[in-house]
Amino acid sequence: MRGPQAPEYIRKLAVYVPGRPIEEVQRELGVSDIVKLASNENPLGTSPKALIAIQKAMATVHRYPDGGGFALRKAIAARHGVDIEQVILGNGSCELLEMLARAYLADGDEAVISQQSFVMYEIAVDQVNGRPIAVPCATGRRHDLDAMAAAVTEHTKLVYVANPCNPTGTYNTRAELDRLIASVGERAIVVLDQAYQEYVDRPDYPDGLADLKAGRNVIVLRTFSKIFGLAGLRIGYGLGSVDVIATLNRVRSPFNTSSLAQAAALGALDDDDWMDRSRDHNLAELRFLERELTRRGVRFTPSVTNFVLIELEGDVREMFVEFQKRGVIIRPVSGPGLAGCARVSVGTRAENERFLTALDALVPSSVA
Repeated sequence: MRGPQAPEYIRKLAVYVPGRPIEEVQRELGVSDIVKLASNENPLGTSPKALIAIQKAMATVHRYPDGGGFALRKAIAARHGVDIEQVILGNGSCELLEMLARAYLADGDEAVISQQSFVMYEIAVDQVNGRPIAVPCATGRRHDLDAMAAAVTEHTKLVYVANPCNPTGTYNTRAELDRLIASVGERAIVVLDQAYQEYVDRPDYPDGLADLKAGRNVIVLRTFSKIFGLAGLRIGYGLGSVDVIATLNRVRSPFNTSSLAQAAALGALDDDDWMDRSRDHNLAELRFLERELTRRGVRFTPSVTNFVLIELEGDVREMFVEFQKRGVIIRPVSGPGLAGCARVSVGTRAENERFLTALDALVPSSVA
């Protein structure tokens, strides 16, 4: 290719590969009845209050959105008991991960991550020519927070903690997080990615808001994509100190969240009934899936989220295609310690049974 070349660190970037959409599989394989269990979406759909808000907002889509998202940030601040200046909106929480890297990392600056965690952490760091420091997991595919704390050096600016973790479905306890934050101190910002927080049903699970309110050096990331069912509108938010949020606003794109996304999120935020229903459904179906996997002898990592990481025999990519031929989309994963693993979202009972039927056809030895 003639002409200017992108810097080498850009040319070497990994490309994030999303879960395959239903329409693409239908076109490729000619399968009409598709169950998508690849992207951890809410199988019950979208908050009804959010849908009403979207309809009302349709009349003003010819106008630019509120660039600062004032109404939504005010509602988020009130819900969580923080100042509005401690809230920032993002085009999904992924954009916030990238904002943090742009704002705090220069060439060669380090960010500590867990080896088996959300791939976007490493991509965000690589995008700015930072240096991701990947720390091996503890037993049970959990973040080894003590080892991550020990990996922090004078060059570390960020520590990305997925709690709960995607793709493993695991979590770290309050005691473990306290040790990490105490060890890191003011040397780096601890990024608490809590995209799946609403699904967790464990008494020792730590809500990062408590750390923020205690004045600890953290930023808490949340999303409307999961339990609220707004994945298609791409909206999330961050909660941090006034200084950190002000810094992120310096690298935030103008109008980074749409008027429809803001309106929908504002409606969803007020829909506790929907969140409770979605949480209860997920917990019941997660238990069903894990029980059935156990009965079949299929190995999996116990989860606190709306997905399960399973271990398959043989080539997981080939299995991925075979599942699609049977009308079920799952998500292969890769990385150290994840060979042969796939992530399966918790669906409706009918969708979960479709997955189990396909599993039985592909792994006959698993049938009880």
